[in-house]
Amino acid sequence: MEAATVARTVFLGLGKYVPERLVTNQELTRYMETSDEWIVERTGIRQRYWVPGEMGGSELAEHAAREAVERAGVSLSDIDCIILATLSPEHTFPGTACFLQERLKLPGIPALDVRNQCSGFLYGLSIADSWIRAGQYRRVLLVGTEVHSTGIDISTRGRDVACLFGDAAAVAVLGPDEGGEHAGDADRGVLSTHLHADGRYARSLWIEAPGSRFHPLRINHQMLDEGRHFPKMNGRHVFTMAVQRMPEVIHEALRHNGLKLSDVSLLVPHQANQRITEAVAKALPFPMERVMCNIERYGNTTAASIPLALYEAEETGRLKRGDLVVLASFGSGFTWASAAVRW
Repeated sequence: MEAATVARTVFLGLGKYVPERLVTNQELTRYMETSDEWIVERTGIRQRYWVPGEMGGSELAEHAAREAVERAGVSLSDIDCIILATLSPEHTFPGTACFLQERLKLPGIPALDVRNQCSGFLYGLSIADSWIRAGQYRRVLLVGTEVHSTGIDISTRGRDVACLFGDAAAVAVLGPDEGGEHAGDADRGVLSTHLHADGRYARSLWIEAPGSRFHPLRINHQMLDEGRHFPKMNGRHVFTMAVQRMPEVIHEALRHNGLKLSDVSLLVPHQANQRITEAVAKALPFPMERVMCNIERYGNTTAASIPLALYEAEETGRLKRGDLVVLASFGSGFTWASAAVRW
């Protein structure tokens, strides 16, 4: 009964923004003992973009949001909710969504931050989908935005993590499917979302400080000297768990909707590491020519990576109306998630 009476959530428009400063692997060799060959072999990344100066996630997101709204064919005044996923908030509080709201001049509507790191966009999609289906909001701005470059250890000590991350924002305007010229597309939109977490492994990929659990100060000189305010990762453990959990959650989405891998037009995974993406495709199994990959040019942009990949897939014609696309992520927490979407 629900499927017949409740309109599915559809992607109405996408926008992206990357800062102008391009950082190649070769540039990183100025700051740490590494090489282009070492980075490419282990990550698949050749370049990334970093903010050129003092620039926050809300500023990146504003540019992407304005493009997404224009491409959706709606007005900013039509937006009635902002959901913003990020692991790099501009300030401890308030949430970055509120700063984006100020930039967009949309006072009064709800503005929510989602802090699920690499899985943030899909967690946010699940929230937006539920609210739209319930009729609570009609035009939701779903944002992934990150400024990593100001929070990583750009030295030999931190090279395993520092070489991975890029800055970017990507935004989707979401709303109920209202038919129109494609009224016959009965199953268009978000078919389902699937969310998981396992906090037993929270310290395998985390930033320890600053933290409210520390007394009397949330951070001190010793923590700074020891680099405890930089991200730390157990790379082998992250790789192993990602290659296990992402195929599981992809199959979960397909089973839930009575679909098979052969029905999938395009797989859009979180762009964490090209080796992880290739291992996931092999484990499914799924042909790499039907997997969207752009980590080579952007690095890992965490919450922004999936909408950034969707934007490019649509722009290049790899994603067309009626295609079945499966989105999947794995990241800090550990968290992992998937979504099945009929484009």
